[in-house]
Amino acid sequence: MKTVIGIDLGGTNVRVAKVTEDGQILQEFKSPSYSQEGPEKVTSNIISLIKKIDGVKDCVGIGIGVPGPVDTIANVMKMSTNLKDFTNYPLGELLENEFGLPCYLDNDANVAGLAEALLGAGRGEKIVYYITHSTGIGGALVVAGQVISGKNGYAGEVGNIIVTRDGEKINHLNVGAIENLASGLALIKAAQTKIDPKIDTAYELFKLAKENHPVALEIIDRMAFDFASMCSAVGHVVDPAVFVIGGGVSQSHEQYFPLIKKYYQGLVHTGMRDVQFKPAELDEPGILGAAMLPISHGK
Repeated sequence: MKTVIGIDLGGTNVRVAKVTEDGQILQEFKSPSYSQEGPEKVTSNIISLIKKIDGVKDCVGIGIGVPGPVDTIANVMKMSTNLKDFTNYPLGELLENEFGLPCYLDNDANVAGLAEALLGAGRGEKIVYYITHSTGIGGALVVAGQVISGKNGYAGEVGNIIVTRDGEKINHLNVGAIENLASGLALIKAAQTKIDPKIDTAYELFKLAKENHPVALEIIDRMAFDFASMCSAVGHVVDPAVFVIGGGVSQSHEQYFPLIKKYYQGLVHTGMRDVQFKPAELDEPGILGAAMLPISHGK
């Protein structure tokens, strides 16, 4: 069975693992990522972690998930907010030269989507759309086991899709962008404004909704409609077999997935209404998805 090296590189920690093609983690090492100390420090640390793994030369490739858009042709990050000076830094090339293995980079949401498509809730489906519903909202399109990253690495950045003309301009997002209306942060903000300023988690909002708090129910219902509107925009372009939804907010999926599906069915063509909405299944989508990058490229 093929084995690969998967690297989950974040702003705080980095994890390196040896993984089988069917998703078994054989070895794993973790350390601080040293993200603000420059790319040379980060890279030398990753190399030292990989060298701890038994039988690296027997692996067929290296995959890396990183925070931010990636030019998957040039194999470099296009924006590196959480990793100082990593924009256009040749991390993939350096690891290829060090270990003699092909190396692939992609955005962390994309690799999580790839993991769910190949190993998790989207397994066996040809077209899978993965959405992370957490502090923010992101996504990934996986077709026939391949992540579609786009020309500049921004494919799947659904958080900026406009679902209303109302709202405010926040950071780099459009007015009316779905992330400003339906993310975990947006839910907390709505709950603080309309219910109690002491609410500081989406979980508390969902707990109130379970207790039939009328305003909590209203906030979640509006979120579900806006989320369904975003999904309908995606659906009319790619018509997926399944939307797989992960992230912290999705832990309360039983309370809002049925609403999303109901609203989605009212927003799309009749022939598209059989799409599935599934919660993500994997506990380790970041490291597994990174490992699946070489597998998805046929290595």
